[in-house]
Amino acid sequence: MDLSIVIPLLNEDESLPELAAWIERVMLANNYSYEIIMIDDGSTDHSWKVIESLRSKNECIKGIKFQRNYGKSAALNEGFKAAQGDVIITMDADMQDSPDEIPELRKMVLEGNFDIVSGWKKKRYDNTLTKNIPSKLFNAAARSMSKIKLHDFNCGLKAYKKKVVKSIEVYGEMHRYVPVLAKWSGFSKITEKVVEHRPRKYGVTKFGWTRFVNGFLDLMTIFFVGKFGKRPMHFFGLWGTLSFLFGLTVFIYLTVSKFFFDKTGMTQRPLFFFAILAMIMGTQLFLAGFIGELISRNSAERNNYLIETKVGL
Repeated sequence: MDLSIVIPLLNEDESLPELAAWIERVMLANNYSYEIIMIDDGSTDHSWKVIESLRSKNECIKGIKFQRNYGKSAALNEGFKAAQGDVIITMDADMQDSPDEIPELRKMVLEGNFDIVSGWKKKRYDNTLTKNIPSKLFNAAARSMSKIKLHDFNCGLKAYKKKVVKSIEVYGEMHRYVPVLAKWSGFSKITEKVVEHRPRKYGVTKFGWTRFVNGFLDLMTIFFVGKFGKRPMHFFGLWGTLSFLFGLTVFIYLTVSKFFFDKTGMTQRPLFFFAILAMIMGTQLFLAGFIGELISRNSAERNNYLIETKVGL
């Protein structure tokens, strides 16, 4: 199969028929073998009925319906599991991503031998104050920490080699950082392509200002997990040991000072309590590292979602 189009969605019943028809036209025009996997992330409108109706007219359309809302990362993860195409394209269901970009994205993956081609919505139609400026700050921080030269980590329109999506796990709200997850898995051939950002035609945006706060927190998580996920003791153990040794050194100094230089009681000196605190914190950090090592060796699956039904899969 040439292409798998993975589309996570939430309450997008108005846009789905038009989007599916547009994708179908592009696929037929380029003679691609394809599948469209729509993941209904707990919609409360008629999105699933629309998916079933579309499936009855086109067997290339497949669907997964979550029993409740889990988030975009969960939807992408299930879509990646089901995808069978040599190249996987992700796009949003709100008609702001253009299916006409798909052939060029596929060409860049196959002929350019890139692992990921990420869309860059250079000209955006979003609100400047509430979305564009925070997005620029967010992307600048992500570039700085990940060392991946992308202008738009948030863009939902991306193309992947099949082996990339089969090698990563997307959970929590990590969908913004799929390129970072891929890089930590050894897929370093990542580039971007300027794509069209279309004004929203149906519905309303599903993202508020909190996504930027969560985005920075997720970035810190990705950075830590990517660097120390397999060896948490290297982080917690190092700082725990340094903290404990610092507190112990101060404690020894105070002890020697009491008996040979200054007869003031140790408990009457603020530095004594600081030393005790440093040793306690050091011990706790060391134990956190030890527990982290145990957890990393016995981690349970994090991606178990209640799926109400499927069609075509």
